[in-house]
Amino acid sequence: MSLGIVLNLVGLAFAGSIGMTCLILACALPQYGVWWPFLVCIFYVLAPLPTIVARRYTEQTGASSSNMDLAIFITMGFVVSSFALPIVLARAPSDAAKATIELGACYWTLAGNVVEYLSCVGFFVTLYQEDSDYSMW
Repeated sequence: MSLGIVLNLVGLAFAGSIGMTCLILACALPQYGVWWPFLVCIFYVLAPLPTIVARRYTEQTGASSSNMDLAIFITMGFVVSSFALPIVLARAPSDAAKATIELGACYWTLAGNVVEYLSCVGFFVTLYQEDSDYSMW
């Protein structure tokens, strides 16, 4: 295993922790004080699953790329939903025309989403490199 791949994985782990820190700040800062933005973690778990399943199915059966296209479409639905959820929560009134989450919490959540998804893309690029020992996963 080359040093470059190890450094890539360490950097991606660091980026993932920065993204989660942004998300936790959106929930835990005293001026925000609600845990609704943390629901985007569900999308973090669900987003890569269709692509992983379709890649395995395509490699084993040699099926057409339409399965992969459908998986990418579903994955993008999860990604768009994770960006839309904090925006909708920031715009939706809960009590007396006050939003469910504050606008600052929405911004922290969106920043965390950007960092998390960029680290996920970086992980899959690193994982499926031809010269990587991890490409057999």
